[in-house]
Order: sequence, then structure tokens, then C-alpha cells
Amino acid sequence: MNFNKIDLALLDLLQKDISMPIDELARRVGLTKTPCWRRIQKLEKSGVIKGRVALLDGALLGRKVSVFVQVKTSQHNKIWLENFSKLVSDFPEVAGFYRMSGEYDYLLRVIVGDIAAYDDFYKRFIEATSLTDVTSNFAMEEIKNSTEIYLGNHS
Repeated sequence: MNFNKIDLALLDLLQKDISMPIDELARRVGLTKTPCWRRIQKLEKSGVIKGRVALLDGALLGRKVSVFVQVKTSQHNKIWLENFSKLVSDFPEVAGFYRMSGEYDYLLRVIVGDIAAYDDFYKRFIEATSLTDVTSNFAMEEIKNSTEIYLGNHS
């Protein structure tokens, strides 16, 4: 799909603040309300805009510990991957799940309230599947955590 400067500007604005009124979005990208709304609908229909969400502050909600879990397995077949993907996706503490290249096969970002909650997650996780190695890295400080995708200079 090709995107022009207006599409990129709209996407950039929307990923920063999805609640911005359509009139303001249209003004900022140089369109009137109706063409602006049509472009947004087109971007949603194409799947470029995957959803509209509220970003929550985990620390204020008692979920202040981020753990990056690196996983190795000796299993590298399609059926195992499908089953493992379903298993990991069913753990609500898992906020991110990636298949990796390099030394580890998978990377998970787990968000929990404290070390005891992570220990509980870890025990349930290793009990549910067979893995070669699991390494946990605890984030000491969140310096940057963004959902924004850099779209370049489109102005």
C-alpha cells in the first residue's frame, strides 16, 4: 500500500492521540472533515490502523515490574510453534511475544506487580511446556516505552 504525505501525517497524529477531534485532525493535515474521515476509514479497513486503545500506566495500577524473558527450545516445527504460540498468548501477563533470530528463539515481555507475581508466572509457564532454557531479565528503570512508529519527516 502506498501512503502519501497526508496519510503519513494523519497516522502520525492518530498514534500520538487517537482522541483528537476529526475537525482538528483535518485542519492539521490540510483537509476538510469528510475527506479526512474517509482517509481514516480507509486506513482502518486496510489494517494499517489495527485498533484504538487507551495506554495505561502500569505502575499506577500496581503492575510495576517488566521482565524480559528469553526462551530457547529444541523444538523447531510448525505444530510445536502453533501450540507454543497459543500457550504463551493465553498468559495474560505476557504483553509482548516475539520469535527471534540469534541465540534465543523467543522473547516475551511480562508485566507483573512484583517478584512474587513473576515467580508464580514462571512456575506456571515452565510447567505448561518443555523448554531448553529460560532466562529472565528484570527492567530496573523504564527510560522509553512507546507505541509510536517513526514515520519520517512527512511535512
